[in-house]
Amino acid sequence: MELVSLYNNPVPEGGMTGRVEIDKRVFLRYACWRPTTDYVRGTVVLVQGRSEFIEKYFETVSDLRRRGFWVATFDWRGQGGSSRDFKNHYKGHIWDFGQYDKDLLTFMQQVVFPDCPAPYYALGHSMGAHNLLRHAGASLCQFDRMVLSAPMLRLSREILGMPREFVSIAVNLASWLGLGESYVLGGTDRNINQRAFKGNKLTRDQERFERNKAILTASDKLCVGSPTYAWLLAALRSSSYVMQPSFAANVKIPILLIGAGSDRIVSNIAIREFAERLKSGKNVIIPNARHEILQESDGVREQFWAGFDAFVPGEVAFQASDLTNLLSSQSS
Repeated sequence: MELVSLYNNPVPEGGMTGRVEIDKRVFLRYACWRPTTDYVRGTVVLVQGRSEFIEKYFETVSDLRRRGFWVATFDWRGQGGSSRDFKNHYKGHIWDFGQYDKDLLTFMQQVVFPDCPAPYYALGHSMGAHNLLRHAGASLCQFDRMVLSAPMLRLSREILGMPREFVSIAVNLASWLGLGESYVLGGTDRNINQRAFKGNKLTRDQERFERNKAILTASDKLCVGSPTYAWLLAALRSSSYVMQPSFAANVKIPILLIGAGSDRIVSNIAIREFAERLKSGKNVIIPNARHEILQESDGVREQFWAGFDAFVPGEVAFQASDLTNLLSSQSS
């Protein structure tokens, strides 16, 4: 499966690409890389957010390889180079987040376990981080640790446009009226990365923002626009599921949740509440970061990697206060 290469975002050398068949209609595009070091620390499964694609994370792939990790990543169904449901391939659509569960589990079984060395760690962003938490609560989870960037536990009031209760009623009504496959109100074919840099909710780093826009200009097939009513309804239902107090209490692996201090897309309050319920979980906030922490300025990314390096692999006795102090020293 071809990867898009640009002069300022080249495909990391030595990658292996392919596709995973979920069923006769659904396939996932994936890619794997060996570390660039002479030692191996295990495998990081890199999991994207909504409407993202493998090419957006080439820089992160290189960061992980330099740390001695294999990297395995894929495009969720309905985005990137994976299969799409509709003739209008721009629609961000899903009927139930259980379909994402199947994507992740199949990728692990068909690619990661046979071809990539243990131990296994997960690094996920936004919707991908949400789906990793769903996996962490399942009996089949085989990750040793997870690091989650701005996990989508609840969408922000700014994104929803009105109180959550009203949104839930409206989306359920739209679904009942048969509008599940239609864009949400105001939705368009344009990807959020194709909008103007000024006023964007994703990153303060214009160079990385323009780089991601250029990838979509070079390959329109990677583009996903707004979500459908069905996707939003599925997201609201899954958020209610993972935010039940009993869900976090049953998660057994250590998890580090890194929030963005200036996030206008997901709720940092929900992230903190979830982390407090975990048996072995920590939550830190990177001040001034916008939602896409790994697409942010060098200073923000350095703070993220300081947290990652302290946690993966790390001791179970790792303290959130230690990381808070570390991040403070990185930002000073």
